[in-house]
Amino acid sequence: MARVALLSGGVGGARLARGLYALDEVDTSIIVNVGDDEVVYGLDVSPDIDTVLYTLASLEGPHGWGIENDATDVMSHLEGLGLDTSFRIGNRDLATNLLRTQMLRDGASLSEVTDRIASALGVDATVLPVTDDTVRTMLRVDDGWIRFQEYFVLRGQKDSVHDIRFDGADLATPAPGVLDAIRTADAVLIAPSNPPLSIWPILAIPGVAGAVAGSPRVVCVSPLFGGRALKGPAHVVLRSLGMSAGNRGVVEAYRGLLDDLVIDVGDAPDRSRLSDMGLRVHVHDTRISESDAATAFAEWLVSLL
Repeated sequence: MARVALLSGGVGGARLARGLYALDEVDTSIIVNVGDDEVVYGLDVSPDIDTVLYTLASLEGPHGWGIENDATDVMSHLEGLGLDTSFRIGNRDLATNLLRTQMLRDGASLSEVTDRIASALGVDATVLPVTDDTVRTMLRVDDGWIRFQEYFVLRGQKDSVHDIRFDGADLATPAPGVLDAIRTADAVLIAPSNPPLSIWPILAIPGVAGAVAGSPRVVCVSPLFGGRALKGPAHVVLRSLGMSAGNRGVVEAYRGLLDDLVIDVGDAPDRSRLSDMGLRVHVHDTRISESDAATAFAEWLVSLL
């Protein structure tokens, strides 16, 4: 049985996790970004962890996040009380966050909370927050430093990102099982996630980047299609942080960590130009929004190892 460790952030990470989870012949550990975590309405919210769990449980909403057909009358009541509800949380999703908040306040770790939620959803995958410590992704935009959720949700990803930091990362430690999962894996897979915003926060935790660098194989699935992200600001952020356009910028974002890069068929003309960067480049249809497509892609991806 192949053993892989998947570095996951955002919807792209959750969708690749779903494909790998469907393969009986693959033992997958899903290591999830926590830099997006925030306190919203007094609740501890972990968007990337919940996106993975809801997707593995086949509950995800039409955009890949939240819960499908989730009611939002709590948000309506909050609006009536005069609160800004730009950060929308459905009622069932709210229950998840209430449980997380209560457990954390009672002294449980984020790993323990994640296990509890996974079990309640019937998900038996190994889903690991990269750290149980508090880490916050901060972005420098034209008017100063702002938190990730302000940039992503409240401002709609419209700001130019000039710099990025991960507050608390230098004092954090990897969550239980994270380093073992990476070190014992046949390969580390980097999901088609935004490199600076979703994967760098994982690599910023002390010991994680070194463990990834020591892996016998590191394979990245590019988040770009025709040089651009289908959703989200990945291609824009890469450029604003000084990296090259297109998939070359994706490779540069991982600072020599990669052995393989998978690009979409629409980027096939870039293959020869990327090969001179010292890695193997593979071309495949990387559109995995549907469950069957994710499973087929994951099966092909594992066949590379």
